[in-house]
Amino acid sequence: MTAASPSAGRRFEVTLGRPFVSPLFDLALIGGGLSLPVLWLVLVPPDLPGLRALSTGLRSLAGPAVLPYAVMLTVGAHFAASTVRLYTKQGTTTALPFLTLAFPLVALLVVSVAVFQPDVVGRQLQSLYLTWSPYHYAAQAYGLAVMYCYRSGCALGDADKQLLRAASLLPFLYSFLSTTGAGLHWILPDSLYEIPAFVSVLATLRPILRVAGLAAPFLLWLKLQRGGSGPMPIVSVLLLLVNGVWWYALDPIEAFVWATFFHGIQYLAIVIIFHVKEQLARPGARHGALYHTLWFYGVCLLLAYALFDCLPQVYMWAGASVTQSLLIVAAAINLHHFIVDGFIWRLGRRDANRAVVDSGVPTAPATAA
Repeated sequence: MTAASPSAGRRFEVTLGRPFVSPLFDLALIGGGLSLPVLWLVLVPPDLPGLRALSTGLRSLAGPAVLPYAVMLTVGAHFAASTVRLYTKQGTTTALPFLTLAFPLVALLVVSVAVFQPDVVGRQLQSLYLTWSPYHYAAQAYGLAVMYCYRSGCALGDADKQLLRAASLLPFLYSFLSTTGAGLHWILPDSLYEIPAFVSVLATLRPILRVAGLAAPFLLWLKLQRGGSGPMPIVSVLLLLVNGVWWYALDPIEAFVWATFFHGIQYLAIVIIFHVKEQLARPGARHGALYHTLWFYGVCLLLAYALFDCLPQVYMWAGASVTQSLLIVAAAINLHHFIVDGFIWRLGRRDANRAVVDSGVPTAPATAA
């Protein structure tokens, strides 16, 4: 779906990108476009009665009565999804025996030590999770943006990929400098934050990073328009822009609530698409897309309940406090998710993911590394 207009003797093309489901679905859920009006309604409640009621309803999702259920249905299921995908993706157990067989035991050992040594190990585990999380978001935005470029015939060169990665990492750098108890604040001694000059430098860098982070996706889009790679799809631009808005428009606490909701929905959408397409392509497939969607999401919910509710209960029965159990287990699950993700989304020529991506590639695409 494209539109073109001449500019300075060149033909500028605007392409939404080749979707996995439909342009609206991909832009709204995978691209994160739906999060922009939702954030506007949450952060700037409008005066119109209907919209004000909608704003109140959305903000109630972060309230104590609804939050646990909203978290389980989106965030919890999304963390569990990487593990479910790990064991359902074709060839993973054979290709990654340590990750699939030994690593869960290693992770369980680490979380057990952290729960019963909260000051020595647990606090560091929590800070590592808070530091790594924005990087994980940036990496997901980068990977999806590259995937849509490939599907849409935009042949990114090595230099373009480096620029795309740099643009995707700007929100992470902003969070790294801004989050109390994580990032730079975790690595450096507290005494540095008592030096006015040091605090002033950080205060100067943060707005610069916000402006750069919002401008970078559009500047990269313009650069690719002028190059020979083909136009960068709008969905790729949106992925980078939205991830930036999540971290720039929200304070760190809000970001770890609302951004996690949106990120979880984004992740569930793409992982279910890959799972369903892979299952439907298997010889002798007997069930349709709806069955595989519900099956995958249902297993994710069951696993999320076991991890986030039942596992902390075990540590509470063993004498750990409620806070230690819940926070440290959640941090460990996040870190396990980040590590597993680094392996299950590879797009090598022989990888099962590649067949799903290639199923939507134009017949004669320019070569993408």
